[in-house]
Amino acid sequence: MRIIISPAKKMRTDEDGFAPEGLPPFLDRTERLLAALRAMPPQALQALWKCSDAIAKLNVERLGTMDLRRHLTPALLSYEGIQYQYMAPGVFEAGQLDYVREHLRILSGFYGLLRPFDGVTPYRLEMQARLAVDGCRDLYAFWGGVLAEALAAETDLVLNLASREYSRAVEPHLPPPVRFLTCVFGEEKGGKVVEKGTMCKMARGEMVRFLAEHDISRARDVRDFDRLGYRFSPACSTENHFVFIK
Repeated sequence: MRIIISPAKKMRTDEDGFAPEGLPPFLDRTERLLAALRAMPPQALQALWKCSDAIAKLNVERLGTMDLRRHLTPALLSYEGIQYQYMAPGVFEAGQLDYVREHLRILSGFYGLLRPFDGVTPYRLEMQARLAVDGCRDLYAFWGGVLAEALAAETDLVLNLASREYSRAVEPHLPPPVRFLTCVFGEEKGGKVVEKGTMCKMARGEMVRFLAEHDISRARDVRDFDRLGYRFSPACSTENHFVFIK
């Protein structure tokens, strides 16, 4: 089993904690993206990033000094979003670190596919950004089937805890033998399951922690998740969509 999650916009550096264990596997592609970004004027970058003046200024400065091979932070500790706060990888025990090292993969518009301890540097580039590179109209076309092929080479079960923005970079390209199992976290309202963004992020992070603490590698055991008030709903679930109701 491989678990896929989204990155977070907010990132940090930490050279005093865990040392990176390697470089991202698609760094040659990341270098091409970096070159394309550096060739853009600041106004075009801000439009691409859809961010405030302050965030644009910070990330233009980052582009100017970015080093993809030195002064890196393990990916799992670099992202600071709600999902990562609830996962709390900084307090994982040794066995849990071993679990995520094997099973967890982070999707990224800039890096493609990251192992938890691949070294990264702060960047800003969402998967849905309309960046044309190498004749490709956007990042979905740029990455193509590369990320799905990498996952399929490792497993026949992908547990999807990523947002739609990121999961659609993988799901359409997986070969038929690979099962793509999506977890949905919501509330029942008017006979429908309604998802709320912040709660979903919290639950996805908590789910990764739950899987690591229980060393789960089978799809059926994922249904035992019972944190943050969620319970598995057999009535709302299908073979490839596990629904957890709060």
